[in-house]
This record gives sequence, structure tokens and C-alpha cells, in this order.
Amino acid sequence: MEAVSCNNSDEPPTSAILLDNRIFNQVIFTNIEKYYVPGADITCHYNLSQHITPRKKDWVGIFRVGWKTAREYYTFVWAPLPSNPDSGEDELQEVLFKAYYLPKDDEYYQFCYVDQDGLVRGASVPFQFHVEAEDDMLVVTTQGEVEEIEQQNTALLQENQKLKENLVSLQKQNEDLQEKLKAAEEKAKQLEDEVHLLQTGTMELQRAQNLQALEMAEVTENNMKLQKENEDLQRNLDTLRSSNEKLNLEVNLLKKKFAPLERQNSSIETELSEVKEQNKKVLSEKEELEKKLRTSLSCVDQLQQNLEKKLEEKTLSLQTLQKEKDEIEKENQRLRRENEELMAHLPEIIDNIPDGVLTQSPENPVLVYGNPYSANPAIPETDLVSMRKCPMCNEVFPNDIGEQHYSDHVQSHLLECPYCDKSFDKSNKQVYDDHVFCHGLD
Repeated sequence: MEAVSCNNSDEPPTSAILLDNRIFNQVIFTNIEKYYVPGADITCHYNLSQHITPRKKDWVGIFRVGWKTAREYYTFVWAPLPSNPDSGEDELQEVLFKAYYLPKDDEYYQFCYVDQDGLVRGASVPFQFHVEAEDDMLVVTTQGEVEEIEQQNTALLQENQKLKENLVSLQKQNEDLQEKLKAAEEKAKQLEDEVHLLQTGTMELQRAQNLQALEMAEVTENNMKLQKENEDLQRNLDTLRSSNEKLNLEVNLLKKKFAPLERQNSSIETELSEVKEQNKKVLSEKEELEKKLRTSLSCVDQLQQNLEKKLEEKTLSLQTLQKEKDEIEKENQRLRRENEELMAHLPEIIDNIPDGVLTQSPENPVLVYGNPYSANPAIPETDLVSMRKCPMCNEVFPNDIGEQHYSDHVQSHLLECPYCDKSFDKSNKQVYDDHVFCHGLD
């Protein structure tokens, strides 16, 4: 299985959650070397315990020691599924990391097994990538070249000192810029979390408004029912009044003959009183419901105003942060151009160095440019032709490589903004996504 670059568009599932170290022992890494030689493929061995069920999107990544979340991987490969998942025993697995994608510094790294949910389920002991030591060479120079070599060494030391001072200055500027960029990324992440919370609050508000609308619909329906019942009661009252008037006439005429009708009239009046009391209760309940509805609408309006105010404040804060990040990116591009100009002139400086002054003498390691009393050495050709480096991955190219090929390689590390002329390192894809997102807010 070949290693997959961290810039691949098919990115593995990750999580920004701070992880729990108690689940790191579910995958055990074995046969981990203290040092791995750069430029060579490495094989990673591990055992899957019974506490983990491997899935198709599980992966193994290389992380720099000190990482906090699964998003901070340097490179990764997909983890193969076990050949016999139902055996019930720990099965030894292995993945291959290709040399092209491995780190090229001497920092401490470790292997981590990440499951399909983006959670780290196992971590190895730390290791480093060390360059193999070159064999010592015995160099001898003639007596007649001593004075000339000393003068050349003095001039070369001065030039070397100036280059070192310029390099230290550039490194310091780069470190300051990296710190500012890291701070900007942290602010952007905090702002992203706040926007997520605000969006969650907006969704809650929308649900509350939907629920309120349902309640309003129910109240309206109840009001219509009550109104219809009131109309029916009114018609019944009118009917009862008409009947009562007729009955009163009949009672006046037939009171003496039909005494039972008087008792019936008294019963009808009692029922009419009860109907009136029920009508009063219905009207009172209607007024109470209308009062509750007005109170709920007032609360919803106030909550919506507060959320709109918070959203406006967060938008302004995001725009300010984007402006600061754009300034940092401009400064970073300027420093890169200066670094490329320095690297472009470095072969000219090396071409002007006389032969035989760059080889170190094994007799006295304190002498930077060799023993002046030893023979005149030849400068290794590989030191002169391999001076062009990729500023993104530090891959070295010979001077005679085509400019278009070198430019295509550097461009493969960059992401171009579709809205403006800015470029971003693919390893900082989150910064690129935040930048494009900010264009969408304009």
C-alpha cells in the first residue's frame, strides 16, 4: 500500500475534539525503530485488539509529537481490513509509507491509528528521521598552496558569516510570521466555533418559531370553534327568547288552566342562566389565551433581535480577522520572494569559490574548510548542481532542470482562491477554506 500525501483531495476522516488517552491502547504498534533513514520507504506494524472493530475508512498517520487533534497529521495511508476479522485474536497488520511523503526534518514523530469517526485508537513510541553519516575523507594539500588557501578561507569565512546572519534574520522573521499565522488560525477556529454556536441558536429559534406558529394555529382554530359555539349559543338564545315570549303569552292566557307550564318556564330560565355562565367562562378563556399569545410573540421578537445583534457582531469580528490574515499572507509571500532571490544567487556565490576549500579535514574537525597543509581536494559535483529547493517540501532539484518543471512542482503545493489572486499552501487547507468562506460573506 502506497502512502498518501496530506495534500490529497481524498482526505481521511478527522476530528477537532481533544482526545482521550484511555483509548490509545486499542491498537498496539510493534517493532518501532528509534531512527528511520530519510529517502527510504518504511513499514509500520501494528496489532488490532478485540476492543476495536476495523472499518473501511480507518487510517494510519504520522503525527509530530505534541499534536492535539486528529487533524494535525503529517501524512497518512488507509488501513487495510483484516483478512480474518472473526478469528477473535489480535492480528498483526502492516502499512507502507513511501519515502516521497515522509518528513525531512529531525523532529520527533509517532504513528497513530485513527478510526472512521476521526478518533485516535492507538499511538506508537516517538521516533526520528536521521541522515546517515558520511564516510570521512583524507585530504592533503601542498605547501605552496597554504598562503593562497588561507586568504581564500578568510574571504570565504566572511561571506559565510554574512550568509549565516542573513539566514538567521530570515529564520527569525519566518518564526514570527508563523506565530502570527498560528494565532490567526486559532482566532479563526474560535470564530468558527462561535459561528457554529450562533447557527445552532438560529436553528433553535427557528424551531421555537415553528412551534409558536403551530400553537398560534391551534389558538386560531380554537377561537374559530369558540366563535362558532358562541354563534350557536346566540341562535339558541334568540330561539329561547322567542320561545320564551311565546310561552309568556301562552302562560298569560293559559296560566290558570296549565299550571305545569309555569314550572317548565322556570326550568327554561334556569337553563338559560347556565348557558350565560358558560358563555362568560368561554369568553374569559379566550381572553387568557390571547394574552398568552401576545406574551409569547413579544418574547420571540426580543430573542430574534438579540440573535441578529450577535450575528452582526460576529460578522464584523470575522471581517476584521480576515483583514489581519490577508496582511499576514502578504508578508509571508514577500518573505518567500526574498528567500527565493537569496537561493537564486547562492549558486553564483558557490561558483566563485576556488577549488579545494569546501572539504573538511578529518585530522582536525575544528577547521571548517580543511587542513591548509593537506592536498587540494575536488569539490563534490553534487554540492554544486543540487542547489534548487522546493520552498514547500524542501525537495532538491538540479540547476539544469527546466524552469517549467520546477514551477509546476511548486504550484502543485498551492491552492488558488477562485475570488482573488491569493495562493495558499495545501497543508493549510483550513486557512484556505476560511479565506473562501470570508469571500462568501461579502
